[in-house]
Amino acid sequence: MKIQIEKKIIFLLIIIFTTFLLFSDKTEKDYEKQRENMVKSQIKYRGIKDKAILNAMRTVPRHLFVPKSHRSKSYYDRPLPIGYGQTISQPYIVALMTELLCLIDSSKVLEIGTGSGYQAAVLAEITDEVYTIEIVEKLHKISNKTLRNTGYSKVKTKSGDGYFGWEEHAPYDAIIVTCAAEFVPPPLIKQLNIGGVMCIPVGPPFQVQNLLLITKKSEDDIITEVITYVRFVPLLRD
Repeated sequence: MKIQIEKKIIFLLIIIFTTFLLFSDKTEKDYEKQRENMVKSQIKYRGIKDKAILNAMRTVPRHLFVPKSHRSKSYYDRPLPIGYGQTISQPYIVALMTELLCLIDSSKVLEIGTGSGYQAAVLAEITDEVYTIEIVEKLHKISNKTLRNTGYSKVKTKSGDGYFGWEEHAPYDAIIVTCAAEFVPPPLIKQLNIGGVMCIPVGPPFQVQNLLLITKKSEDDIITEVITYVRFVPLLRD
């Protein structure tokens, strides 16, 4: 009798495990299709051509960087809330800002505003040296764990005031700021390499801002170009 019960239990566990695997495979395949559709309809369609960026957007599992309550909307053409008053940016804006950095595999990149960690993961698909700072301590812990769990353990994270950059690892070939500053922080300009670029939204909080591309030709020659209009959450300070 005892042996029969044990066999039934084992058989039931096998059925449950098999069902779980089938459901998981189907879900992941669905997400893969959604990512491919996102790249085709939202990113390539709008003119992003860099193959490394398109591949990164196809590869990074965006849904794992989105809270479960919004996971069904992970690949929508829009930003999504991630808690603590912060958002994960619209996929196209992530791709556009990444393309503006003109990265190569040896580029050293600093991100201000880790948020969910998604932008850092996209950067890490293109270059091995990514540093990212998040001022909200609880969000930093969540994004750091997500990056590790999704295979992006090489991304170096820090909790702190992004206004001051991360001087310890400067200079950087590129800096990307994923929150809106009312003016360009001088410490970030200082931490750029000669020839380096910075992509940053600048303008009043919760209003339309300018997405700027800043190129550091020399210590005294800084070129600023307005790319488009955007809306980002404000750069928080300690």
